[in-house]
Amino acid sequence: MAKFTLLLLSSLLLSSCVLTKVVTVPMRVTGAVISVIPGIGDGIDAAIDETADVIDAIPI
Repeated sequence: MAKFTLLLLSSLLLSSCVLTKVVTVPMRVTGAVISVIPGIGDGIDAAIDETADVIDAIPI
């Protein structure tokens, strides 16, 4: 069981997806919270979402 857990964790850490998600998930949550502000919230949320998409596309 310990070997399986170690193998699983090492495979997760070797994929770059984990590194970019550490940065982009808080950004997306912040954008979702800001989107409830009437008028300007949707524009800010769209900008944050676009930025998070660019960060996710970085080949680390």
